[in-house]
Amino acid sequence: MAKIGILLGSLRKESFSRKLAENVATLFPGGYETEIVEIENLPLYNQDYDDYNEVPAEYTAFRNKVKGLDAILFVTPEYNRSVPAVLKNALDVGSRPYGQSVWSGKPAAIISQSPGNLSAFGANHHLRQSLVFLNMPVVQQPEAYIGNVATLFDENGKVTNESTVQFLQSFVDAFVDLIKKYKG
Repeated sequence: MAKIGILLGSLRKESFSRKLAENVATLFPGGYETEIVEIENLPLYNQDYDDYNEVPAEYTAFRNKVKGLDAILFVTPEYNRSVPAVLKNALDVGSRPYGQSVWSGKPAAIISQSPGNLSAFGANHHLRQSLVFLNMPVVQQPEAYIGNVATLFDENGKVTNESTVQFLQSFVDAFVDLIKKYKG
C-alpha cells in the first residue's frame, strides 16, 4: 500500500483546494491510500527550537507523519503570486534540522487552483523551486493549473465537468507512474 499525503495551501474548511483534493483523492487506483495532512497547527519555523532541543510537539508529529508517507500531493491557491505562508512553513518545518529533511526523495505533484483565469501559476512555480532544493522529484507533465475553480463543483463539492475529471485522472496517472519509478 502506497501512502500519499496531501498538503493544502489553504486553511479554510471549505476551501477550493480542499474540495479539489478530495475529488482527486478518489482517482487513485487500488493500492494507494490518500490522507490530508493538516498543517494549520504548526508554529512558525524557528531554528532555535531545533538548536536548543526545544522542538514543539507539533513539529515532531508532523515530521514523523511525513516520514511515513511515500509521496506528497500539494494542492494550493496563490497568495500574492507565490505560495501561501502556511504551506511554505510546513516545507521549512519538514526540511529541518539541516541534513534531516523528511522530504528528500519523496515523489511529489502540484495542483494549483484559482477562482480567476491565471490558475495560480506563480504559486505552482514557486513551489516547484522549493521542491527542487528539497530533492523531491515532481510530476512534470501534465502541469495542473486549475482556473475558474469556483465553477467546477456541484452543491456536494464534486467536480462536475467531465473533461476536468479526465484531465485530473491523467494527472493522477502520471503521479502514480512517478511514484512507481521511485518507490518501485
